Amino acid sequence: MTLKKKIFLLVDNEKGNGKGDYFVEYLISGLIILNVIAIFLESYKSINKDYAALFYGIELVSIVVFSIEYIIRIWVADLQYPDLSPAKARFKYMFSFLGLVDLFSILPFYLPYLITIDLRIMRVLRLLRLLRLLKLNRHSKSLQVIGKVLKNTKNDILVTVFMVFILLVLASTLMYSIENDAQPEAFENIGQALWWAVATLTTVGYGDIYPITGLGKLLSGIIALLGIGIVALPTGIISSAYIDEVQKSKNTCKCPKCGETINL
Repeated sequence: MTLKKKIFLLVDNEKGNGKGDYFVEYLISGLIILNVIAIFLESYKSINKDYAALFYGIELVSIVVFSIEYIIRIWVADLQYPDLSPAKARFKYMFSFLGLVDLFSILPFYLPYLITIDLRIMRVLRLLRLLRLLKLNRHSKSLQVIGKVLKNTKNDILVTVFMVFILLVLASTLMYSIENDAQPEAFENIGQALWWAVATLTTVGYGDIYPITGLGKLLSGIIALLGIGIVALPTGIISSAYIDEVQKSKNTCKCPKCGETINL
């Protein structure tokens, strides 16, 4: 087995029984979680002041590891996509979803050294480090299952989202027409009424905007009741698909010799 093939097996999504596979998986996953913790702690001025050097050290080590990982994945892309030429395979990885996540996870660190950036933009770029959480998708079987579930149910979820959108538009337009004369400062436009519709449909009910007319209260009650059922639809769809996916994984196994999936 060539060195390139060995390195590819270390970073590919299919983890074997080798110690190297698990070392790479745990190293990347641990660094991602450590980075997220550091981002949260950095928001506390007193903690950031005392441990700024530690946070910078964590960032530096993470950037080195993630940059090496990104370069390696570009290098072995032709093994990941054997049907494509090496150049096309590398471009396919670089512009794939996870390829872009890998790029944007390290880009905020390098940009200030390449171009002059305003401090306000730098704050936004630093938040892109949270994209490293998405890198966990290739290192966590649980997240991979959730990804499959969302992919399989995307059409059903889109239908329910479209239903919710229509209901929000109708509810906000009706409420604006009903309440605008009674309280023009609260329901000044349909945009404000839309905020009320979102809070009511999701049954959150912040209470900053609410109807005072009898017809408005009736509409509000109807929207709240509809929200209980409609907002729960995507949850039910995803839960059902998740259970089916878990059952499938329990009823299959991989052949130790050829690696093919076998139905039990």
